[in-house]
Amino acid sequence: MKILITGGAGFIGSHLADKLIGDGHHVTVIDDLSTGRYSNIAHLEENSRFRLIIDTVLNAALMEELIRETDRVYHMASAVGVRLIMEQPVKTIETIFHGTDTVLKFCSRYRKRVLIPSTSEVYGKGISVPFHEDDDLLTGATDKHRWAYACAKTLDEFLALAHWKETQLPVVVTRLFNTVGPRQTGQYGMVVPRFVQAALKNEVIEVHGDGTQSRCFGHVADVVEGLTRLLETPACFGQVVNLGNSEEVSINDLAERAIRLTRSSSSIKYVPYDEVYGEGFEDMQRRVPSLEKARSLVGYKPTRTLDDIINDVAADFSGDIASSSKQAGS
Repeated sequence: MKILITGGAGFIGSHLADKLIGDGHHVTVIDDLSTGRYSNIAHLEENSRFRLIIDTVLNAALMEELIRETDRVYHMASAVGVRLIMEQPVKTIETIFHGTDTVLKFCSRYRKRVLIPSTSEVYGKGISVPFHEDDDLLTGATDKHRWAYACAKTLDEFLALAHWKETQLPVVVTRLFNTVGPRQTGQYGMVVPRFVQAALKNEVIEVHGDGTQSRCFGHVADVVEGLTRLLETPACFGQVVNLGNSEEVSINDLAERAIRLTRSSSSIKYVPYDEVYGEGFEDMQRRVPSLEKARSLVGYKPTRTLDDIINDVAADFSGDIASSSKQAGS
C-alpha cells in the first residue's frame, strides 16, 4: 500500500515509518522539520519505498495531491511538548486545528482511511482513574495556556467524529499516553529523555513540582504496533481509543530509576512550576489509561516495561554521546 505520514520525521512518526517500510509498504513522509528531525529518518532515504517531502501540512494544494494518491493517512504532525505549548500557544492552536482540518477535508473528499492521534491531555483535571474513553472531560480556565493543547486536540476529535457521523469517513482517533523511546528529545519538556540524558552526564536532574505527580509511559514500539492495528480494523472507525501503558510511576520514582539504571551519580533538584513555565501553570496529579477498549478491539497489550524504556533511551543517548566525542576528537 501507499501510506502518507504527516509529521513523519518526528519521534513517533519516524518509528511508524520504520514499521510500515519494514512491512513492505511505500511510505511518503511530509514534515516541515519544525520539531521533527531529519536524523530520525535519514536511514530511510536510500530505500526505494520511502519518500521525504519537506513542507507543511498547511499547504493545502500539496496535501490534496498527496492524499489523493495514497491509501492510508497517519496524521502525526502536531505541536508537541508542554514547554512549546506554554511558549507558543498561537502556533500550538493553529498548527493542530488547521492541519487536522486540512487532512480530514481531503481524506473525506477521496475516501481515505485516516488515523488522528489525540492526547491524554484531553482528560485534563479528571480524577476518575483509570481514564476511559467515554469519561467526561474537565480542563482549566482559558487564561491558563496549558489547556490550549488539550482543547485544540479535543476539537480535532470532535471534527474527526463529525466526519464519521456525516459521511462515514473511515477515521480512528487515538489518545496517546506519554509515548517514550529512542529518538525522543527532551527539548520541549519531555520528562524521560530529560532525566536520562542528565543521568548519563551525572548532572542534576530537575523535577518540576514536588515529584509526587504520576504518569504512565508507553514504549514507542508498542504504541506504533497499536496504531497500525487500529487503522486496519474497521470496527475502530468512528471510535476514540486510548493507547499507552498502564504501569503508573511517580516522577520522583522515575528520576530515581533513571539514576539507578544508568548507574549515575546525579542528584535531584526540585523546581517550582512557576519558575519553569511561568505563573499560573496547572498540572494533573495522575494520568492512567484504561486499555480495555484497545485490548478488545485489536488485542493491544504493551510488552515493554518502564525499565525497558529507560534502558532503550539511555542506549540511544549513549550512542549519540559516543558519536559526538569521537567527532570532537577527530
